[in-house]
Amino acid sequence: MNSPRASILIVEDNALNLELATDLLTGAGYHVGRAESAEEGLRQAQADPPTLILMDLRLPGIDGYAALRQLRKDARTAHIGVVALTAQAMKGDEQAALEAGFDGYHTKPIDTRTLCQTVARLLSSEGGRS
Repeated sequence: MNSPRASILIVEDNALNLELATDLLTGAGYHVGRAESAEEGLRQAQADPPTLILMDLRLPGIDGYAALRQLRKDARTAHIGVVALTAQAMKGDEQAALEAGFDGYHTKPIDTRTLCQTVARLLSSEGGRS
């Protein structure tokens, strides 16, 4: 149930994860933007706000949590749904990400069967933001 106009920004510093997520989402009909650092992702989101952002939590420079705080403070990007995309999968990690303000949580290694389902679910609920 994805919108052909839905755009997803993937902020991920691991080239293999970035390529895999891009291929999966492009194949599902989404327009995909890519950034390899939070700073680059913030610039892209401010210049051309995507429908949804998949944000790695551990990034060079500022981390995903700090990037989320900056997105939420900026009127141009505060409404964008942001999914934590992370290898942090210990007990409590998902709850911590959701409490920090992420709209969703998806673990790595990326599950090729569920990534597009996660994205579609969040987009169907207006990116998880109102």
